[in-house]
Amino acid sequence: MRIWLNGALLDGAATVSPLDHGLTTGDGVFETIKIENGQPFAVRRHLDRLVRSAVGLGLPAPDVAAIEDGIATIVAADPAIPFGRLRITYTGGVSPLSSDRGTDGPTIVVATQEIKRPSPTSAIVTVPWVRNERSAVAGLKTTSYAENVRALAYAKERGGSEAIFANTVGQLCEGTGSNIFCVYDGELVTPTLESGALAGVTRALVLEWFGGSERDVPLEHLYEAEEIFLTSTTRDIQAIHRVDTRTLPAPGTITTQVTKIFTEHSAQNPNP
Repeated sequence: MRIWLNGALLDGAATVSPLDHGLTTGDGVFETIKIENGQPFAVRRHLDRLVRSAVGLGLPAPDVAAIEDGIATIVAADPAIPFGRLRITYTGGVSPLSSDRGTDGPTIVVATQEIKRPSPTSAIVTVPWVRNERSAVAGLKTTSYAENVRALAYAKERGGSEAIFANTVGQLCEGTGSNIFCVYDGELVTPTLESGALAGVTRALVLEWFGGSERDVPLEHLYEAEEIFLTSTTRDIQAIHRVDTRTLPAPGTITTQVTKIFTEHSAQNPNP
């Protein structure tokens, strides 16, 4: 693991104040970028979303040039990662032990970590909690992740690798760290962003490169889908062979087509 903190490559010497608002209140945003053979993927789109999330949370707009320098520095320091993640964390910085923010400025961390490639297929579990599509942080990629941690643990206890949320009105929404696509009558469908789902980078690329419909469907229609797959930064396209107790073929025909197109396009353009 390599760690760049507030402008310097520090690795194991990197430390964050115990008064950092990201630690005490979860006041921060982040992005995870895939590294493939030492090359980060879709950096531009991830930085654009980092800025949107920070501004949406009321934080100062991040210094994108400084973060780009951090990314370049940390990738150059460890260029041989075959597959991994690069995480950018941007917090409210040192602050009072309350909801008030301090005035010292934000904390910026860029870190890399080699990881195992995900399985091409997996199982998902619906959870008894909901996404609040009317929340102040709906659609923002914040560091307040306790809800996701709890839901993912629930799913793993039941043999799944991802948890799936409905929203407050019972519509299918998203996973803890993924977007979901379903096939109905041969049509590829994913929930709208108005459902409360995060505007995933991989989600957007699938819609641009392959096509599909954005529309909201009741959670229970998940059990009627002909095919299901998840999208995320490190999954790319992951076929689903089980949802709760229902099994389905994976990868299906459309999932296979999407995977092929995504693989071809991403190889041709690593920063789409």
